[in-house]
Amino acid sequence: MIMALGWCVLALVFLALGGDSVLKGASGLSRRFGWSPFVTGLLLVAFGTSIPELAVNARAFVTGSQSLALGNAIGSNIVNFGLTLGLAAIVAPLLVRWRALAPLLICLIVATIALIALGYDGVLTRVEGLIFVLAFVAVVAVAVMRSRRETTELQQEIAGYLQTGDDLGLNLLRFVIGAVLLYFGAMWLVQHAPIVGMVWGMTPLLTGLIVVAIATALPEAVAAMSAARRGQGDMVVGHVIGSSLFNLLIVVGGMAALRDLPIPASFVGFELPAALAASLLLYPMLRRDLQISRAEGWVLFLGFIAWVVFEIMLSR
Repeated sequence: MIMALGWCVLALVFLALGGDSVLKGASGLSRRFGWSPFVTGLLLVAFGTSIPELAVNARAFVTGSQSLALGNAIGSNIVNFGLTLGLAAIVAPLLVRWRALAPLLICLIVATIALIALGYDGVLTRVEGLIFVLAFVAVVAVAVMRSRRETTELQQEIAGYLQTGDDLGLNLLRFVIGAVLLYFGAMWLVQHAPIVGMVWGMTPLLTGLIVVAIATALPEAVAAMSAARRGQGDMVVGHVIGSSLFNLLIVVGGMAALRDLPIPASFVGFELPAALAASLLLYPMLRRDLQISRAEGWVLFLGFIAWVVFEIMLSR
């Protein structure tokens, strides 16, 4: 148990460092090849933080641990709203100027409802998975178009996100180092997290849903709290909504597109509705005053704690 836990901690360090290295490499290469700083920044803000989860889920899927991968994908969405966003708002109220985030949140709500409906027969088919992947492409296009209407100040902030030098060799090296770190981090986490979960009496599905999802989100939660202190509410909420869309449409949809993905009845009955509830809870916060207060942060965080307790009690 102690050995497995140690490997999990080392895996999380590798995943965090690998994800950061890949993001910096992507930013540098985009500058090198003259790509739009605004579009690059938007994609990195919204979807870049999902790279560690993608690595873990890809490894779990390839090794036949579909339950762990599915649990991590959906669990990460609940963790994004309850832990990451909740703690960030508790640290400092989040002012959100990025008005395109509300339509993106609607896309997430619709996609979650669609997954619940399609999962009633117990499987997400390859065709349905492909539709999810194509929907992600449409969402990215909508995000870019809507965000171009934002204020110049916000566009400059997005364009300046994670800008690094454009040296070709350095950024290719960052990609290679990041890929190696992500590979070993994902391998070790997929190997040893189920052992930790088994000791705690958890199934692979529940291990992915709670243990892996929370563990992979911790570095992101720390970064979100730091961003909240700097007044970067747009970055925090953009990370949360974008990462959740990526998990749902690309990770879950991608797994199904490659191979029919079993959807447990419990997911349709509780886990997916819990993810939907978290999304619905955020919507009036964004629409009303474009600010997530400390009180609203506590609501999100305590709702997350209640969900974790309920999941553990249910598994017993």
